[in-house]
Amino acid sequence: MHFSAIEVILVLIVAFLAGMEGILDEFQFHQPLVACTLIGLVTGNLTAGIILGGSIQMIALGWANIGAAVAPDAALASVAATLILIMNGGDLTDKTQIAKAVGSAIILAVAGLFLTMIVRTVSTLFVHRMDAAAKKANFTGVEFWHLAAVCLQGIRIAIPAGLIIAIGPTHVQALLGSMPDKVADGMAVGGGMVVAVGYAMVINMIASREVWPFFAIGFVVAAISQITLIGLGVLGVALALIYISLSKMGSSGSGGNSSGDPVGDIIDSY
Repeated sequence: MHFSAIEVILVLIVAFLAGMEGILDEFQFHQPLVACTLIGLVTGNLTAGIILGGSIQMIALGWANIGAAVAPDAALASVAATLILIMNGGDLTDKTQIAKAVGSAIILAVAGLFLTMIVRTVSTLFVHRMDAAAKKANFTGVEFWHLAAVCLQGIRIAIPAGLIIAIGPTHVQALLGSMPDKVADGMAVGGGMVVAVGYAMVINMIASREVWPFFAIGFVVAAISQITLIGLGVLGVALALIYISLSKMGSSGSGGNSSGDPVGDIIDSY
């Protein structure tokens, strides 16, 4: 399938927005259900985009950037996988096409980690530029370099999308299939190490006497495979309400002299 010039421009715009949203997390354009649907819409294959987006979204529900932990690249996976499916004909009756598109999305999500690491490394140069502009009270310069760094994230997705359209999905799938297992495994191990460091940084920032019990409860409950994501969400809300209740009890029991530790305030009140 070949795209018209207008369709190519619209695809690149969607890819650009999805790349930026991978960092901003404001309008969620990078989420598979949104990105795949938009790619399907601008190319006249809305149904295929929605179905593929829903399939990838179920996989990407647990993908999130936490602290320094970088999640698999949902933006690249969504945009590229949808283009591959549509350019291969977008035949929804052929389940193997959808399965191949979803498989490609998973590989692209891992490969996207490499691209985002490069962009983040380059963006550190922009930070130094912003620091130099800030020393001169050049607010326009600070804003310019900030926007440049964000736009670089958008270009990170727009360029691969353009390459897929230019060279065709067959060559892209062949390239993904030729990736050595050692490279894929290395990316997975590196991503896992970054996740561990990210969680450690978050815990180090929020760690306090009243938080550790909730962390221990969540750590144990997460190991129970029978609990669904909805169940974990309900449990999280319940624990948050318990914490809020303890905070109120601690504040009232300490005569207004709260230490910021609800459990400690309750104990001190007795």
